[in-house]
Amino acid sequence: MNIKKILKELTLEEKASLCSGADFWHTKAVERLAIPQIMVSDGPHGLRKNDEDSANPQEAIKAVCFPTASALACSFDRNLLTAMGKALGEECQAEKVSVILGPGCNIKRSPLCGRNFEYFSEDPYLASEMAAAQIKGVQSKGVGTSLKHFAANNQETRRMTVNERIDERTLREIYLAAFEGAVKQASPWTVMCSYNRINGYHSSQNKWLLTDVLRNDWGYDGLVMSDWGAVDDRVEGIKAGLDLEMPASFGKNDKMIVDSVNNGKLNMKALDKCVERVLKLVDKAEDSRNTCEWDMEAHHELAAKIAEQCAVLLKNDDDILPLNKEEKICFIGEFADKPRYQGGGSSHINSFKVTSALEAAKDFCKVEYAQGYITTEDKTDPKLLEQAVECAKYNDKVVIFAGLPESFESEGFDRSHMRMPECQLELIREVSKVNKNIVVVLHNGSPVELPFFDDIKGLLEVYLGGQAIGKAACDLLFGKAVPSGKLAESWCMKLEDNPSYLNFPGVGDEINYSEGIFVGYRYYDKKKMEVRFPFGYGLSYTQFEYSDLVISENEISDDQTLTVSCNITNKGKMTGMEVVQLYVGDKESSVSRPVKELKGFEKVSLRPGETKKVFFSLDKRAFAYYETAINDWFVEYGEFEIMIGSSSRDIRLSGSVYVNSKSKLPVQFTFNSTVGDVLSCSEGREVFGGFIEKICCSMFDSAVSGIGMDMAMAMIREAPLRGIITNDSRPEINRVWLQEMLDKLNAMLEE
Repeated sequence: MNIKKILKELTLEEKASLCSGADFWHTKAVERLAIPQIMVSDGPHGLRKNDEDSANPQEAIKAVCFPTASALACSFDRNLLTAMGKALGEECQAEKVSVILGPGCNIKRSPLCGRNFEYFSEDPYLASEMAAAQIKGVQSKGVGTSLKHFAANNQETRRMTVNERIDERTLREIYLAAFEGAVKQASPWTVMCSYNRINGYHSSQNKWLLTDVLRNDWGYDGLVMSDWGAVDDRVEGIKAGLDLEMPASFGKNDKMIVDSVNNGKLNMKALDKCVERVLKLVDKAEDSRNTCEWDMEAHHELAAKIAEQCAVLLKNDDDILPLNKEEKICFIGEFADKPRYQGGGSSHINSFKVTSALEAAKDFCKVEYAQGYITTEDKTDPKLLEQAVECAKYNDKVVIFAGLPESFESEGFDRSHMRMPECQLELIREVSKVNKNIVVVLHNGSPVELPFFDDIKGLLEVYLGGQAIGKAACDLLFGKAVPSGKLAESWCMKLEDNPSYLNFPGVGDEINYSEGIFVGYRYYDKKKMEVRFPFGYGLSYTQFEYSDLVISENEISDDQTLTVSCNITNKGKMTGMEVVQLYVGDKESSVSRPVKELKGFEKVSLRPGETKKVFFSLDKRAFAYYETAINDWFVEYGEFEIMIGSSSRDIRLSGSVYVNSKSKLPVQFTFNSTVGDVLSCSEGREVFGGFIEKICCSMFDSAVSGIGMDMAMAMIREAPLRGIITNDSRPEINRVWLQEMLDKLNAMLEE
């Protein structure tokens, strides 16, 4: 396709028409110029292909539902995400879908967000690595992705109108960083803007977001499309960098574009940029088209393998797991027979097959089954409860399948609490009275409160693990596979502990992100708070030993790369996988920073007795924070701690490195700068020498005997420089003198 030539031949009306969808799932064609339409389709963890004007998941084609992002991130396995992406790409090619709408890369600010199951993590580094891996897999098959929802789409309540007040440092370090990493690593064909407003501007017409940050700062050259119905003002959207409005606007916004060009409110060059990017997407999609066949059963098996590595073992007292198939075992709970394996809303997949745990258990032994509860309403059925208790009495071990039904969490609404259905809680209470050997398997898209935690011996979190979760769960329960997942989010003890608690979901259309950068473990660590389970936590059936930490340098500049390595040994009796996590902390910072931040991870498989060396590379960003004074990432010189652990609160090895900064912050000292500010700067000490201290000691001489030198000096350091003038009797110490001293100091700082 000769895009430059086509741009010249398109009429204004045709250009405007290309900037919106033809229907719910297709871009517009221009037959006169042989411009074809292409199809886009949900979703992040499975193909939901519908007809032109249908959005009903039940009318979609049969496809494979892979684990949701909430589960996928717990794998901490880039290769696994790439493999899943390749499978999705194959399905899309077979169905002539050019762009699949995912992955979702929003941060889990609150456990109450109804769409958390579609998002990876509370940590931007982990989220970006998972998203990038999935994007690479999909796009390797010649199918585009749409990284969404850009940006800060962290709640469902009033999601189309809410205005989120977020300072720039918080945006850059937390809510944009996940997208930044994915964009720079994987170059998604498209990015989807979100519904919400950020600091007063709709994402669909936010030039700072779509052009200044995404294109100018990050170098993105792909297409930006709207979420479905996210456009507020189409003309302002084009000016901001929104290329494609989805779905169709039935010509209404096309006319608005034409009228705005004709009356001079919209520059043709801005429109041409958007049209050019639409044409490039269509051209790339057509060039990448190929005939592809895929095996549903093979993808089902892949879904099981992925789910197996995503499940997190949270408790295993008395080594109750793995189960012994020679024992008498009963499964209790409707989820054992009809698992909740995906979320509700736009990502809902019409799965061709679902394997339940009850069915999968037949490969190991005979298990008794009691339904225990119904998922359609939170009401105890006395008969079902009685049957479950009787079943538990006469079996050696009980596995209860529980969690959140779709009515408790879905796209479109947020949860109001973290509780599980009361009918399930009552079931667990009653069963625990007659049998102490209980394992609970949780199906949910986000953390829940666990009032029964002390009454059970085993807890396996499978999140929403896709259509093969029953097989994966049984392979783990019976020891055919070894748990290797780690939590991609912190589990607080109670909802009130969450950092967003006082500001979620906001008042009316306004919400303040008052917790700033302290999201998830960053907050709990800073507050030294107890949590139910920390970020990165997960048990195994084997044990791992960490040793031989090596940090390549004792001191580096921030433009250098640091290499870190350590050895991991499997000290147990089963082959297993361990996620080795690297955290970095600034030991003494002048700005408020987290105690530690995840900056690297590797998942390694080890046979019993085997040792492997794991390597990490750390660049400037591993040590930097976002400094708004320079609108860039900045490393403050000093000592940084390097921590290697099995979780964020299980640090096994640590060392340190001194990092020198190659850049300086723009500092301008004034009459109102404090004495302490000047004395903390080497240039300030050089210019003023001991002059300030001498004068200040004289100023406070009479007070020293009463309050002590330490307190006097503390007060002095907080005093503004102008105090030198007003408290010195010498005529030469005046405003002219102080200004000359400040000019000299500021000139030195600019060199």
